[in-house]
Amino acid sequence: MVSTASDVSAAIASKTSKEMSDNASGDAFPMPLNQRVRPAVRSLHPELLEWRRHLHQYPELGFRENLTAQFIAHKLNQWGIDHQTGVAKTGIVAVIEGTKSGGGGNSDKSPVLGIRADMDALPVQEQNEVWYRSRHEGKMHACGHDGHVAIALGTAKYLSEHRDTFSGTVKIIFQPAEEGPGGAEPMIQAGALKNPDVDAIVGLHIWNNLPVGTVGVRSGPLMAAVETFHLKVLGKGGHGAMPDQTIDSIVVASQIVNAFQTIVARNVDPIDSAVVTVGTFQAGSALNVIANSAELSGTVRYFNPKLVEAIEHRIRQIIDHTCQMHGATFELDYKRLYPATVNDPAIANLIKSIAEDVLETPLGVIPDCQTMGGEDMSYFLQAVPGCYFFLGSANAEQKLDYPHHHPRFNFDESVLVQGVEIFARCVEAYCGEG
Repeated sequence: MVSTASDVSAAIASKTSKEMSDNASGDAFPMPLNQRVRPAVRSLHPELLEWRRHLHQYPELGFRENLTAQFIAHKLNQWGIDHQTGVAKTGIVAVIEGTKSGGGGNSDKSPVLGIRADMDALPVQEQNEVWYRSRHEGKMHACGHDGHVAIALGTAKYLSEHRDTFSGTVKIIFQPAEEGPGGAEPMIQAGALKNPDVDAIVGLHIWNNLPVGTVGVRSGPLMAAVETFHLKVLGKGGHGAMPDQTIDSIVVASQIVNAFQTIVARNVDPIDSAVVTVGTFQAGSALNVIANSAELSGTVRYFNPKLVEAIEHRIRQIIDHTCQMHGATFELDYKRLYPATVNDPAIANLIKSIAEDVLETPLGVIPDCQTMGGEDMSYFLQAVPGCYFFLGSANAEQKLDYPHHHPRFNFDESVLVQGVEIFARCVEAYCGEG
């Protein structure tokens, strides 16, 4: 059933259009558009800019994306696209039925393809000097999720106006809280992949680690599993001149940190990639006082699913044995956030072939692209086959190459039409073209 968007959303949309008109001469980064992108998609470029820049001004943190959800629902209502709101709090699932006959191969079931876009922002104070900079103090779209939503909206509009180019069904999933605490798993639990059941899913990440005009895609692991730990070592404090009366928590914790460095070096197959990072170490209050306790926190990252218990087991073993050796005790909070993002070979090859046709630059597809960063798209890829890929967006000449999560992060907006084109071609190929 089509939801009713808030009047606030409509007012915001109207205001944004006026802002775009008023600032037309101030569009900071006018980029040439890829001529391999079909004219109907290239014609969406002004709207894609408008939507992305509006969303950039009103960033919201995970599970609080209320204005963002209202804006999305308002657009979907305008285009007559069926959608459900309030999925896992602020998520939206839009459904677009194709009208082309002949899809689905020998199966009686029409194919259903999912397209996922995350929509949350980060607790970052923006430093960009652009007219569309964040209006929400201490919050910023510093990772490109505003672009992801714009691309998904552009794909929805294009497909709704060209239903005769595909058969089957497309479900566009606007997901909250990717940056934390994670919205993919709650959306799956809420039925985002059901009714109709999704057969495969695709998603992209605008990626400033690659230049504009490239796509990073590979079969198998693309992004790492992410786990976190918070450790408190409990010793016995005392006077710095009388260490024999104490159990020095700093010495114990320091030995634990050093021992952690052996996990990847000596307990993980050298062919596998893994990282154990201690990011914080806090202890002590005075130079002549032996600290009663010390606290550490950090992250664990790896690609191979076989390591899902192995590294945690070794961490616990090191902590337990080191504390026993010194007579200390400990408290450990260990959490598995996201599993590794693992692409299905067939869907990855489909994205690769489409990207090779769409891209104009000599670099084109980067097949060995990987990162130790994590993504909860991984939960969707565990549930159904699919592919997550990177859409290169850095433009050094325009100084649009700051890294993700940086307060000056921005990207070459010409990639927005490229993203829509790749998604549209993926729908046509997967859901039956010709």
